[in-house]
Amino acid sequence: MTIIEAIIEAFKIAGKPLTYKEVYKTILDNKLYQFGAQQPEGVVHNKIRTHCVGLEFPSASPVKYFTILSKEGKHLKYYVKEPGKISHPVNVDLVNNTEKLPEEKIHEAYLEHKQSIKQHLLQTILSSNPAFFERLVVDLLIKMGYGGDFPDAGIVTGGPGDGGIDGVIKEDRLGLDKIYIQAKRYSNSKIKEKELHQFVGAMGNVQKGVFITTSSFGTRAKEFAAKQQQKSLALIDGDSLCELMIVHGVGVSNTRNYSTFKIDSDYFSIG
Repeated sequence: MTIIEAIIEAFKIAGKPLTYKEVYKTILDNKLYQFGAQQPEGVVHNKIRTHCVGLEFPSASPVKYFTILSKEGKHLKYYVKEPGKISHPVNVDLVNNTEKLPEEKIHEAYLEHKQSIKQHLLQTILSSNPAFFERLVVDLLIKMGYGGDFPDAGIVTGGPGDGGIDGVIKEDRLGLDKIYIQAKRYSNSKIKEKELHQFVGAMGNVQKGVFITTSSFGTRAKEFAAKQQQKSLALIDGDSLCELMIVHGVGVSNTRNYSTFKIDSDYFSIG
């Protein structure tokens, strides 16, 4: 019997939700599994959390056996997920507790750090001059792999008389296949359908366009972009812009990496 099978059997024997400590005691009382770890309760706790519905972190398993049903004092009550049924959403108030695994805490801290960096990126972009922002979006698209590997693959065209096009990405050396860019640096105002309509008109015969803003897009603007048949439009709002800058290392630098680990079950199953 594996540790997962032992945990499931413990729930079946009890016939009710249990804390991870109660699961461990039930396993011992019924001699379901022989532990070799120095902290066997921690092993049970880890297995339940990594296979629990609604708990998603890098080392969490995509296979879910358990679900959170209630809370008793400081401890959560878990139970076996019903096969073939979608479990009810996990109550956030139940998830936010002291039972989180170290890797869960690391992942949450990382997400909080990334959100803070995004806010600082937006503030820095908004305090820069418009010409810098236009250069930034061209650099980003080049870094993402759009355009060729030649010097003028990305050109900033913004300025007086730009015709509504702030940048051009050449996907081939002769510039036969182009991507037009419109960059709007707004703090609060949403991009409206009218602005996208003007951008499409300025694109002329060019079929691909990217509209980038530090703010967001209104509902009708999104619908307008989705309905385009002759043009391919990509909309990038402020949050997506900062996410792409972080992923592709534009305007940010990596200061330190932290690795998380999980046991390699395949290695231990050999022999």
